[in-house]
Amino acid sequence: MKRKVLLIYTGGTIGMEKDYETGSLVPFNFENIFGKIPEMKLIESEVSVHPFQKPLDSSDMGPEQWKIIAGYIGENYENYDGFLILHGTDTMAYTASALSFMLRGLKKPVILTGSQLPIGDLRTDAKENLLTSLYYASLYENDEAVVQEVAVYFEYKLLRGNRTLKFSAEYFDAYQSPNYPILGQSGVHLNFDKDALFRTRVDSPFSVDLHLSSEVLFWRIFPGMTMDLFPVLPKMKVLILQVFGSGTIFSSAETEETLRKIRANGTEIVVVSQCVSGGISFGKYENSNIFSRIGAISGNDITAETAITKAMHLIDNPNYQGTFAENFSSDLCGEMTEDF
Repeated sequence: MKRKVLLIYTGGTIGMEKDYETGSLVPFNFENIFGKIPEMKLIESEVSVHPFQKPLDSSDMGPEQWKIIAGYIGENYENYDGFLILHGTDTMAYTASALSFMLRGLKKPVILTGSQLPIGDLRTDAKENLLTSLYYASLYENDEAVVQEVAVYFEYKLLRGNRTLKFSAEYFDAYQSPNYPILGQSGVHLNFDKDALFRTRVDSPFSVDLHLSSEVLFWRIFPGMTMDLFPVLPKMKVLILQVFGSGTIFSSAETEETLRKIRANGTEIVVVSQCVSGGISFGKYENSNIFSRIGAISGNDITAETAITKAMHLIDNPNYQGTFAENFSSDLCGEMTEDF
């Protein structure tokens, strides 16, 4: 059976080529992608291409574009066996995280990929990333999709989208999933860690939840910073604090007083770690107990990108029962380890 894959091109380096008159990178007509990569015709799947009307640099991608992508997948969910999203690399982890929450009950592959070099460059990584992503997006066993989640494929590795972060602007191997195993690797064969693959409940129907809020603020704590600015911040529904190590912050009375005022304002405080690997453990050190005393929420081993998009998705979302704290602390789609 020939599987059908919908390829959504949003923009980014993978869809660029050099203008030899100016030397600048410009988008090419993505409808001609089969001419750029004729090997695509050798893949045993039927590929339909849907490019954004205006390709976007990934720095311009945000909630409105996430809604467009999620909505388009929802409209075409029954017509395709898998979905491949071509995306700029700088914010791909944010988009993958957001989509993982918006595409509820997902039982088909949604793969994001991009490249560090344009598709026409001699040493480009674009062709391998695109071709192997197509394989992953169309791979079924016993009439069931092998991948049933939002994933990022880059440089021979398949990673859970909401566990992924970009760690290099220089190397082809640009993405890591430090707190979760690699889902699959591409070599002579496509290999999977089947125990690591996400599976939603069989009785959970697929739906698209486009709810996103902009009332989130992310603040990185650093040594010697003043707390004077915090009381004059506009009231936000959620403040995400990126703190030291496993959850510590400077222990002055001013710090606790300021954070209590923010909480009294009705703002939820989520705590995530500045460390790439590991996560938050309230009570491990004395200087983390302040967060327990003020009723902050531990982000456990969640990435900063996923903490932001998860908060945006949960704030005042009528499709969830329980409090924001209860829902944020729950592992919704494989994004965090609950008992970290």
